[in-house]
Amino acid sequence: MARLVVEGDELVATLSWWEKAAARRRDVRVPVSAIRQVTVEPDWWRALRGVRGRGTWIPGVLSIGTRPHPQGKDFAAVRARGRRPVVCVDLQSPSPCARLAVTDPDPDGTARAVRAAAGL
Repeated sequence: MARLVVEGDELVATLSWWEKAAARRRDVRVPVSAIRQVTVEPDWWRALRGVRGRGTWIPGVLSIGTRPHPQGKDFAAVRARGRRPVVCVDLQSPSPCARLAVTDPDPDGTARAVRAAAGL
């Protein structure tokens, strides 16, 4: 399962081997200085913006990969089965993404840790 981890001055969305294959990419790294807001979205479908881009989308099951939209490009590693909250990290330049949306096993703890690292 994907996780959000702060490593030094970077926020990393670490992906399992099968998530890397599904997303067709490696872990996603963004600078901590680019973090604008961190929220926990209780409904997985509200965390997803835009349309399916590169990666894997199985309706009602999962969305792993990029999702382009008018404001930029999001990266999502979201599992839709069950009631799993999603940690949403909204970003600004110089980040390659506008948002990271990750289903995390401890969403509240992860959100607190990311906020603390970003000074929010």
